[in-house]
Amino acid sequence: MMDGRRGGRRRGDQTLLPLRRPARHFAHTVSCWYCDFKCMAFNELLFRLGRRHSKILRIWFSIGIGFSLAALIGATVIILCEMAKATLTYAGIARSRDSSFSLSFLTAGMHMSPSSMGFLCLSSFLCVLVHEFGHALAAASEGVQMEYIAIFCALVFPGALVAFNDASLQLLPGLASLRIYCAGIWHNAAVCGVCTLALFLLPFILSPLYIHGESPMVLDVHSTSPLSGYLSPYDVIHSLDEFRVYTADQWKQKLTVLTEQTPPLSFGQSSEMGNMQKSYCVPHSLIEKSIHVPFTRYETYCPNELFAFAPITCPDMSEYRNGGNKTNNQESVETIHCLNAKDVIKLRKCAHDPVQASSDKSGCLCSEDESCFMPVQLPGLGWVEITYSRLECLNHGRSVDSENQQSNSGEKGCIQTFVFVGDLTAMAHSVHLTSYQPRLSMYFIAYLPDLLERFLTCSFHVSMVLALLNSLPVFFLDGESILEVTLLHYFGFMSSRMRQSVLRCCLYVGTAICAFLIMRTIFVSVS
Repeated sequence: MMDGRRGGRRRGDQTLLPLRRPARHFAHTVSCWYCDFKCMAFNELLFRLGRRHSKILRIWFSIGIGFSLAALIGATVIILCEMAKATLTYAGIARSRDSSFSLSFLTAGMHMSPSSMGFLCLSSFLCVLVHEFGHALAAASEGVQMEYIAIFCALVFPGALVAFNDASLQLLPGLASLRIYCAGIWHNAAVCGVCTLALFLLPFILSPLYIHGESPMVLDVHSTSPLSGYLSPYDVIHSLDEFRVYTADQWKQKLTVLTEQTPPLSFGQSSEMGNMQKSYCVPHSLIEKSIHVPFTRYETYCPNELFAFAPITCPDMSEYRNGGNKTNNQESVETIHCLNAKDVIKLRKCAHDPVQASSDKSGCLCSEDESCFMPVQLPGLGWVEITYSRLECLNHGRSVDSENQQSNSGEKGCIQTFVFVGDLTAMAHSVHLTSYQPRLSMYFIAYLPDLLERFLTCSFHVSMVLALLNSLPVFFLDGESILEVTLLHYFGFMSSRMRQSVLRCCLYVGTAICAFLIMRTIFVSVS
């Protein structure tokens, strides 16, 4: 949402937008290119509030001047650097992927989905309201009466503004004018700080009703998700490939690491201990019942519900400890075995943990009646063991540690494990998780922490975008007014004509660069 220039009038009684002075508390203006809705109902209330606490508010908004001027300089440097990168890219000097718009990091945590649009609209409304409330309070603390607050749409661009009496603004000293014009940016920065603090304290605030950081809980599984047949809402995920997962962020981070560690199995070459941790001791009786298929050019053809496994030789652990040759001299394997993954994951692993195998010369745990097999991981496909349990099972007084001990002893408990084979990146984004578990068996409150987190995160990004957007030296934004007042009152060594020329030059260049970068970003996103 675009924020309009403060004040409905400019010098010389020229109007910026078609305005009317209504006699009632609400009014509207409609034209072929512009429409707005004005509210005057809170004028007196805000003016009395600002005058009553004028001393404190002046100190508060004076701090905002320093932040806003720093933001103006920072935003100007960013767009100039981005323009230079774009110019070098088109000249063939720089690569296009190195010249992406730097402000894209502002939306790094915002995933645009239909469910997110509601949070975006609500956050935008509240952040713009806080922005305009800052201008109104700052003006009231300086004794300037607000005329109205308006929301508008010019062509296809929505926005909001606060209109003041232009004659009163002209009589203010430069510092007082800066306090008014910088108030909106400063309030948006304050919203970012409040959202950050709230996100940090949220686990403590919700601790009476929720457990945080023990295990992520499933809130939703998309119907097209590859995990839709395994996981369901309110399931609790405990580990990925025996790596304990405590939060939803760790779930994504671990899957990212596993995605980077899924190269195809190269027969006849060394098998590092990282891959050995996914090897299993398969009994010879199960091997004899398996289906044998050829392996050529990293392609396998196993029947449905069966997965390709290849025999490997356990490495000598002493070679890993002594830093010797880590090669596993074995003949090229041309035949693989199709086994049921559900049966295989119940078997013990072939390899020790290298840290724990300090006294063993061999890292193999398989007996003489077993052989070590490892899944064949083809390009683009990952193999991951996911351990989970039902939330109601844990709510009956059973802890995760006790369930793990029960599972290791061979008893059937709450903990269950299945294997996922496929695209790990798509799988990670097809499941909606939260790091909170309700202490009570009232599942309808399980969504509250996630809603709060998404709202606070969205408000943080929207408020930061508004703060930096209004810091830019662009027509009709706060940056124009801040730059104008700064040149007018603090560059007295320049003539009035020179100051006006510098102001117009900065605004035209800033507006042109911003328009170019926005159009370029849209073009890159569409293409």
